[in-house]
Amino acid sequence: MTYGYVRVSTDKQRVDNQEFEIQSFAKKNSIIIDVWVKETVSGTKTPDKRKLGGLLSKVESGDLIICSELSRLGRSLLMIMSILNQLMDKGVKVWTIKDNYRLGDDIQSKVLAFAFGLSAEIERNLISQRTKEALALRRTEGVILGRPIGRKSARVKLTGKENEIRELRKNYVSKIRIAEILNVNRMTVSLFMKNNNIK
Repeated sequence: MTYGYVRVSTDKQRVDNQEFEIQSFAKKNSIIIDVWVKETVSGTKTPDKRKLGGLLSKVESGDLIICSELSRLGRSLLMIMSILNQLMDKGVKVWTIKDNYRLGDDIQSKVLAFAFGLSAEIERNLISQRTKEALALRRTEGVILGRPIGRKSARVKLTGKENEIRELRKNYVSKIRIAEILNVNRMTVSLFMKNNNIK
């Protein structure tokens, strides 16, 4: 299955140009686009809040996604690397027209996939370290952090870590990874984020 993915950030932009680029490329290379995925949404939104999330979940090994450029997948390097790593793990090829990337099952792509995964892990660790250093500085300044005295409910186990969690989510760190960083259960993180309106 071959997918054409098109994304623009605002209603004022048009998907026509990207669609034309992909159609021209496909015709030139004798490729038939089976399914089009088009959306008007900011690239800063996580894939699960975009049509892209649905595409990522349904593609299978051997499928091909064609887009005009890598920036259509996301606005941050960490997000793009995470998406590409996920797709290559599933055996899905990703081709871009302007960047001329051909990511598939060849050895070069596997090396890139390893680099993407490693870079994403390093970035997550750096984010976590920066957050911990910032919190340590606040403690030295006399700011009281952590669970309020006398609270026993598991629902407030993460009280005081709102900013840390928001910072991690802002950088597209998953709930599972946040739970690992904070040494708590994933459900504790999910419930805490829900109760504190953290997206």
